[in-house]
Amino acid sequence: MHDFGQILDNRVLLVALLACLIAQICKLAVHLIQHGKVNIRVLVETGGMPSAHSALVASLATGVGQTLGWATPDFALATIFAIIVMYDAAGVRQAAGKQARILNQIIDELFREHPTFNEDRLKELLGHTPFQVIVGSALGITISCLAGPAY
Repeated sequence: MHDFGQILDNRVLLVALLACLIAQICKLAVHLIQHGKVNIRVLVETGGMPSAHSALVASLATGVGQTLGWATPDFALATIFAIIVMYDAAGVRQAAGKQARILNQIIDELFREHPTFNEDRLKELLGHTPFQVIVGSALGITISCLAGPAY
C-alpha cells in the first residue's frame, strides 16, 4: 500500500492527467461558444474539440522524452502508443460515429413506418476529426513543455 502513494510523485503522469483535464475544460468553453449555453456533460463525453485523448498521450510521450531522454526505448514506446491512440480517435472511432449516424437515420425511418418499434439511438459523436486530434496533441505537448522536465 505504501507504493500506491508514490503514484502522486509521478510528475509525468500528473502532468498528462492535467493536460487531459484542461482539454476537457476547453471542450466546455468550445461548446459554450458554439451553442451559447453550458453543458456539463461534455466533460465526460467522447469526441469534440480538442481531443482529450490526444492531449493525454501527447503529454505523456513528451514527459517521458523530457524525463528519460528522447533516444530511449521508453520514449519510443510512449510515442507509438500515442500515435495508435490518436489514429484510433480520428480513424476508427470517427468511422464508428458516421456509421451510428446512418443507423440512427434508418431507425428514424422505421419509427415512422412502425411506431411500435422502439430502440435507443446510437451515440454519434465517438471520435474526432484530424484537426481536433492535432489541436489536442499540440495542447498536450505544450502543457508538458510548460510544466518542464520531471526530474
